[in-house]
Amino acid sequence: MALHKPYKDVPGTTIFDADQSRKGYWLNQFCMSLMKAENREKFKADERAYLDQWAMTEEQKQAVLDRDLNRCIALGGNIYFLAKIGATDGRSFQQMAGSMTGLTEEQYREMMAGGGRSPEGNRYAHEQQAQAPQPAAPQSKPEDQ
Repeated sequence: MALHKPYKDVPGTTIFDADQSRKGYWLNQFCMSLMKAENREKFKADERAYLDQWAMTEEQKQAVLDRDLNRCIALGGNIYFLAKIGATDGRSFQQMAGSMTGLTEEQYREMMAGGGRSPEGNRYAHEQQAQAPQPAAPQSKPEDQ
């Protein structure tokens, strides 16, 4: 029996649940390996060779190589583990988050200091459908009567 997951109705949101955890297990284990200096050195020396030592999918490996963090999350990555990649690259969490939102680090900082993103357009999919303008009913012309 499948579990009801109402959070699946939030567009653009990935919840790190048990399914995501299973899907991203090796991706997240790779990230945690970067906590050791010798592993960071091996990774930076030959990223592809280091990734090939992990039982990750090819799509996960490519997302890491591309530093496509949004794709990594979709493929089971947990942002707290993925932060290890950013740290290995010398990037701050703000830089990483900014890149995930299409903003510079400064723009991201200003957005967050200003209260974050507007909730407009960030609602449940079923709420967006209910708020969508309905097409007007065709009106008859006087000569049609």
